[in-house]
Amino acid sequence: MKYKNPILSGCYPDPSVCRAGDDFYLVNSTFEFFPGVPVWHSRNLVDWELIGHCISRKEQLCLNTGSQNNTGIFAPTIRFHDGTFYMITTNVGEGRDIGNFYVWTKDPAGEWSDPIFLETPGIDPSLFFDDDGRAWYTGTADAGIYIQEIDLKEGKLLGQPVSLWKGTGGAYPEGPHIYKKDGWYYLLISEGGTERCHMLTMARSRNLTGGYEVCPYNPVLTNRSLPLPIQSVGHADLVQAPDGSWWAVCLGTRTFSYPPRHNLGRETMLAPVDFSGEWPVFGANGCLTETFEGPSFAGPFENAGTELFRDDFAEPELKPEWNLIYTPETVFWKTGEGGLRLLGNEKRLCDAERTAWVGRRQRHHDFESEVKLTFDCSQEGEEAGLAIFMNHRHHYEAALIQEAGRRKLILRRQIGSLWKVEKEIDYSGRTVWLRLTGSKERYEFQYRSGQEQDWMTLGGGETIYLTTEGGGHFTGNYIALYSMGNGTPCRTQATFESFLYRGGENK
Repeated sequence: MKYKNPILSGCYPDPSVCRAGDDFYLVNSTFEFFPGVPVWHSRNLVDWELIGHCISRKEQLCLNTGSQNNTGIFAPTIRFHDGTFYMITTNVGEGRDIGNFYVWTKDPAGEWSDPIFLETPGIDPSLFFDDDGRAWYTGTADAGIYIQEIDLKEGKLLGQPVSLWKGTGGAYPEGPHIYKKDGWYYLLISEGGTERCHMLTMARSRNLTGGYEVCPYNPVLTNRSLPLPIQSVGHADLVQAPDGSWWAVCLGTRTFSYPPRHNLGRETMLAPVDFSGEWPVFGANGCLTETFEGPSFAGPFENAGTELFRDDFAEPELKPEWNLIYTPETVFWKTGEGGLRLLGNEKRLCDAERTAWVGRRQRHHDFESEVKLTFDCSQEGEEAGLAIFMNHRHHYEAALIQEAGRRKLILRRQIGSLWKVEKEIDYSGRTVWLRLTGSKERYEFQYRSGQEQDWMTLGGGETIYLTTEGGGHFTGNYIALYSMGNGTPCRTQATFESFLYRGGENK
């Protein structure tokens, strides 16, 4: 039975995977968004269930403010050894809790430990457990890929780092993972940068710490310079299934328009790996296509490519699909007892700061989303609404706002340093239903004052201005609910109810 890529749609980049018995577990980068590092579970490598996060408590880690889409949690690796799960990654930025660290747990769906920070250079850390039980740390620094023994119980590096390989000459050799098969140590890395020239390359050695010979068929996986619907393929991790077959999870982007752009972020893909020869053959002779024959040990696959998500915010905690920006401040939000209630501080939506912002990933090019907003704004500048949000400098929003002593419903667009209120309507009511639809060409906002009334058009904007190529870095777009004071802390709570997201070709 065939499956279709991506296996995780939306901004789920830098996948890493491990197996424990018949169960597979996968993690992704999350950058400035909290909770951090989602943990997914699967029995067939195609259909995945979100079971938790490695960074779920604000006391674990500080995600530093001041920059969006290019700081925070980069490139995690998950490994299972001797009954324990380990996740190792980098917190990128300036300020507190910066650098490489790992957390561990016995239950990947439960709580993970507090971070154990390591004094190691670079990014993209990974772990390898050899047959003798010794653990090894691999990382990326200016000199290329290096390795050093690590004592995970003590949280200490042992001996000196050893340089392994600088890659084949492509830019930014990074994302190292080591695997052992038939007495060979295989080193898999990414090169070319995480854009159009992304590629996977491989080397191997009989000795873990040196003497690596380069695969004659490099790159082993890439879609660069090819007219394929998936681009920027790279940053992979391998896993062997219970039936002996090998598989690679990697990132890729689904582009549209010309020149090519993408707005969903880097997504998680799956490719078969033929490891029967001296060197592995990835995907379709080294390319990643949309469809492959799925694992024979499991099926049928759901892999529908559509999603229906509803949330009445009835529980005391947010569902795991929701994110906050940076380490959260609980004074900003509360859920249960009638909806999600947000109380904004003095910040604006264009500030890279902690704000009353709750978002979930846009996971499909074609989607629609709705929410009911009740907001009795009375203080000048108070604002609450629904946004399509790439980062603090690139977003469109429909909102209720108090301005010049009048309550208004507005449509605003910000593209870099340029912003404009495209439409404003005097709106005396305290409740409004907001609707956002998206396609590869446009985002459109609609509204209505009663649930039985017809939707009325508020306006919209082109999709291309909310793409990575148009102003982003490492993340895709979010559908966000927010409250802002625009200079003065809000006095009035905004209440959101009956959230709906429907995505996919058959939405």
